[in-house]
Amino acid sequence: MARGDVSTAGTDLLRIVRINEEIKSVVNVAFKINIMALNAIFLAKRAGTAALGFGVLSNELRVFSQDLRTCMLTLTELIHSSVGEVSVTLKNVRRTRLLREAARMAPNSPAGAALARCEDENHRHQAKFQLLRRQLKRALEDAFQMVELGGVLAKSAKIEAAYGQGFAGALAQVSGEFDGIVEEIRNSLESLRRSTFVTAR
Repeated sequence: MARGDVSTAGTDLLRIVRINEEIKSVVNVAFKINIMALNAIFLAKRAGTAALGFGVLSNELRVFSQDLRTCMLTLTELIHSSVGEVSVTLKNVRRTRLLREAARMAPNSPAGAALARCEDENHRHQAKFQLLRRQLKRALEDAFQMVELGGVLAKSAKIEAAYGQGFAGALAQVSGEFDGIVEEIRNSLESLRRSTFVTAR
């Protein structure tokens, strides 16, 4: 973010809000996977030994959904911290502008020293904001890798469903839903990874 650039700070704030909305939707979907996985575990128990593998994978998908929610909470915390830093920057940019004008009009006034302090503070907040942006990028990469693993689990569950004998149809339906939801999350995270806010240097 360029120093004193209100427009850039405002744009970043809008992008952060959009990212936050996307993260919320992923959290909701992760919760849905948890419920589905619990139902799938019960279904696998009813199917008996023919669905043992499916039951194990359903449990792994339940663990995956919980891990993903934890990961999303970390992203949410980073987003909230970023909003705080951008808000402070917007306030400081306006204050810097006023102090600069005051220092220009009265060169020997205390405004010059206040301006220097304000600009130092701006630099600190901008450095912290850039650090948060890098942390967000890393956390998104971690979440994406986790979802790739979730995709493998969901596809494996589809294969295992075929061995469910009389329950094969029901298991196949559940595993298909898992696969669709994990793919939806993957697409959301892929979109976030490509967002201008995350890719900006």
